[in-house]
Amino acid sequence: MNDPQAVIVGLRKMLVVKERESADLQDRVQELTAQLQAHRAPAAVRATSNDPRLITVDDALVLQEVGIYEYHHPLENAESYKQALADLRADVRQAVKTSEAIVVAKKFSFNNSLAEGRRLTSDLSKLMLRAYNAEADNCVRTIRAGNLDTAKQRLDKAAKDIEKLGAAMQMSVSPGYHALRTKELELTADYMMKAQEEREAAREERERLREERKVEQELAAERERLEKEQAHYRAVLQRLSTSGQDTRDIEEQLVRIADAIAQNDFRAANIRAGYVYVISNIGAFGPGVVKIGLTRRLEPLDRVRELGGASVPFPFDVHAVYFSDDAVTLENELHKEFGARRLNHANLRREFFFATPEDVRQVLAKKVGNLLDYNDSPEATQYFQSKHYWPASG
Repeated sequence: MNDPQAVIVGLRKMLVVKERESADLQDRVQELTAQLQAHRAPAAVRATSNDPRLITVDDALVLQEVGIYEYHHPLENAESYKQALADLRADVRQAVKTSEAIVVAKKFSFNNSLAEGRRLTSDLSKLMLRAYNAEADNCVRTIRAGNLDTAKQRLDKAAKDIEKLGAAMQMSVSPGYHALRTKELELTADYMMKAQEEREAAREERERLREERKVEQELAAERERLEKEQAHYRAVLQRLSTSGQDTRDIEEQLVRIADAIAQNDFRAANIRAGYVYVISNIGAFGPGVVKIGLTRRLEPLDRVRELGGASVPFPFDVHAVYFSDDAVTLENELHKEFGARRLNHANLRREFFFATPEDVRQVLAKKVGNLLDYNDSPEATQYFQSKHYWPASG
């Protein structure tokens, strides 16, 4: 049976270690990251080991293991998770106040005294709780959606280590308290993921609204230009008619302008009309990746030029720009057709796919018929001009 004094010494050592870990957390993370990058192959071997004592801490490996994140406690929005966390932490504080966090033997005696035993177990329970909470707080501070399982393993290990140290006096972390702190980890990970999704959705919604405003401005400006042109030709028609000259060319121009105004008004009223485009960027994504998107802009290539801005090293190459009265449905059908080839399966709003322009052309042709203008091969002028100067790959 363990000596109580040795248990105290062991717990104090454990607490010092945990508190030092908390104080030096950022340094430890950087150090571990550097070590893992230097020893990636051994880390991959350890990640596949069945030894329960080994805990994978490489976030890249962990993310590959878990796949798409699944919520442990599905709630409506980030604010709901924030409130749930506040309620849970109130339960944690209550468990500590009512001494329900640590299981303590009722009849442990020290120096043949039950009173001394109660004082000793009371002091040890506080020390155990501080050590356990230090590890739990570390796990909460370092939690990310991808390393939740790792954090739970660390917390389970801390509870088991404390149980071993307290075995002589039948002391351990309460299962109920451990469940509360485990749930705290899950809710924290859920909250972070939901908050990230909401930030991404808000950013994309702002981008969508900016795009819609540009479309509205372009269509309004085009309507104004056409009306001015129409007024000009009407005035010319009136003068020619008065002087008895031939007005057939002017009448044809007025018919053309009226058709253009009708088309412009249709575009403004029908939010589903627009251009489906197929573009690639071999210098940024390689030869087997395309983006299939939609724009309602009056000049669709303006949108392509914006996408090829400072965020990518080379401009995009255009393979097809197809106008459709229901471009929304056409885009969705293409995305569905290539759904299994998405680059980003975690965020379906990212429209990049592992496919060649020829792959998309064949599908698009089946849906809309013959395509008069489609470029299978990317021009990629800047990419080919620059590649010669790149450093040789190892």
